Amino acid sequence: MNDRTFEDLLAEGAAVPTEGWDFSWFEGRATEARPSWGYAAKLADRLAAATSAALDVQTGGGEVLDFALGRAAPAAPVLTVATEGWPANVAKATALLRPRGIAVVVSPEDAPLPFADATFDLVASRHPVRPLWGEIARVLRPDGTYFAQHVGPRSVFELVEYFLGPQPAAASSARHPDRERADAEAAGLEIVDLRAERLRVEFHDIAAVVHFLRKVVWMVPGFTVKASLPRLRALHERIEADGPFVAHSTRHLIEARKPTG
Repeated sequence: MNDRTFEDLLAEGAAVPTEGWDFSWFEGRATEARPSWGYAAKLADRLAAATSAALDVQTGGGEVLDFALGRAAPAAPVLTVATEGWPANVAKATALLRPRGIAVVVSPEDAPLPFADATFDLVASRHPVRPLWGEIARVLRPDGTYFAQHVGPRSVFELVEYFLGPQPAAASSARHPDRERADAEAAGLEIVDLRAERLRVEFHDIAAVVHFLRKVVWMVPGFTVKASLPRLRALHERIEADGPFVAHSTRHLIEARKPTG
């Protein structure tokens, strides 16, 4: 049982900064099993194999790209750039990636990519909000590769539905790997690899729940501690009595190629 009060935990979860995709604060507070394929290490291999230019779309705070480039060096491509649309993340990614000579280009997640046709031989993304398949195909060179890890359908929906109630299946159908395969192929890409996993997630205290919902804002749109106070208190009491709140994330690895013809 946690010695801190419900109010203390709420205040802590509400105070933690949310910029970037560094989840180290959750250590000891929440756990998520990782996909077996090891995306960041595989991205490093793809960067090392890229011959000219690479793009990381929706880079977040730049942490995954920074790790992969460090592992790929000195074989990383001559030109690597990243896009990001959230101002707090732009600042964090710029500070992290600038020493590597990487420009972070401000680009909203739903806007066309601000690059010329056939610019990159590698386009990568970890957990894009929505992959713009037509734009990905456009900026890839012939024989270029899109390599990414996507969030799958109904990810952490046990927590989403705790706050919002039952959600229609259609709410997450666009994230299904079969749907993404069809959309990628419709944009002219060939799927090289596609695999999915369902992974256990545990929240060990209510501060972790609050921080997670503040950080991953699309899970429970408009979430605030004040508006959700009764549900948060009930969940706190449930965790204190029964142990961690268990949910499941879904992830899929996708690799696609732009044909040469």
